[in-house]
Amino acid sequence: MSEVAEVKALSLWDSRGRPTVEVKVVLGDGSIGRAMAPAGASTGSAEALDLRDGGSRFRGYGVSRAVEGVNSIVGPALAGMNGYDQDALDSALIGLDGTLQRSYLGGNAMIATSMALAHAASASRRVPLWHYLLEDRSLVFPTPEVQIFGGGAHAEGHMDLQDFMVVPYGANSFTEAMEWVAEVYRAAGDYMTQLGRRQGVADEGGYWPAFDSNEQAIEALATAVENAGFSICDQIGLSLDIAANQIYREGRYHLKRESRGLSPDDWFKTIKGWLDSYPIIMIEDPFMEADLERHAALLASLPDGVQLVGDDLLVTQVPKMKQAFAAKACNTLLCKPNQVGTLTEARQAFIAATSMGWSSVMSARSGETEDTTIVDLALGWGVPQFKVGSFARSERMAKWNQMIRIESEASVSRYIGGRPWGRIQ
Repeated sequence: MSEVAEVKALSLWDSRGRPTVEVKVVLGDGSIGRAMAPAGASTGSAEALDLRDGGSRFRGYGVSRAVEGVNSIVGPALAGMNGYDQDALDSALIGLDGTLQRSYLGGNAMIATSMALAHAASASRRVPLWHYLLEDRSLVFPTPEVQIFGGGAHAEGHMDLQDFMVVPYGANSFTEAMEWVAEVYRAAGDYMTQLGRRQGVADEGGYWPAFDSNEQAIEALATAVENAGFSICDQIGLSLDIAANQIYREGRYHLKRESRGLSPDDWFKTIKGWLDSYPIIMIEDPFMEADLERHAALLASLPDGVQLVGDDLLVTQVPKMKQAFAAKACNTLLCKPNQVGTLTEARQAFIAATSMGWSSVMSARSGETEDTTIVDLALGWGVPQFKVGSFARSERMAKWNQMIRIESEASVSRYIGGRPWGRIQ
């Protein structure tokens, strides 16, 4: 009775108040799985495309076509298939879409369906999804990467860099790591208020700062960590998501906040200067996605243990990862399942990253929902790092809290911490 009996989609709302796709899957034994699709603001050119309605309604963000595709095409095609065979189900989804960037069914419809199928299978087995995916591996909790200040496309470009984050690698458990982050988040808010720079929160819950330069924001982040009583040398490191595609135009990197444009070589020097001056242990998408040469040059200059993370550079796709690996352009995968369209493909990307000697970060998107599936994926697959935004807004806190909840109930588990990525290639 594990066959797929019903697949139905519904238009609901994401954290930006935009429509998104939720899919419900029912198996023959009555087991039910549900999942919702997230959406990004900063996107790579090759990632899976959401299917939107266009037009004036909801400013074009409607998903009625994506919902109809699930109900009229996907549901009938998957009916009767083995609900436990995720690979075959995802392969069927890929075949039904038939496009490289999932533009027929829509990446939003596909990832919601793929995740809902996995939830239905685990419900049928009467275990949580993370447990279903874990198989015979040990339960390991990832190191969180948490936004404190938000900029870029997440804050209407008021700061040029997209994420200013902290990584509490020195904690002894995931729960303690989030307690540390809570202190840093509050210290950062107090410090910004003291400076008169606090203006609200950005899309992912981080403070919306009004600094005069990007470097001032980095300095404020380091100060917040220290004001909270932690060491930036051996307890909490700094992390930057540059999202360079968003500031690259006509051959130059444009810093709106600083009213200047930099050549690629001058931008490289600026990035390198920040890395030399501050305890930054992770940097994501420092250059536009096609510039493998400068990614490789930066990676070659980094000390052991510093991560160069590929997001737009890799878009969770194995062919892109192979290109970056051959060019020695990064050492960490940012794993976003909706960038590729199905869980099977996202897991293949994670497995490929591991085989390359890279670390991986399971990541949410800026347009999120209360869906916590990526918690299950991170735990079930054994992804060593976890990024879902800031320490505010319920769509973010739902994921942090679910991770803490599972850790509190686990009979045997381990927290990664300790910067295990010091060995990455």
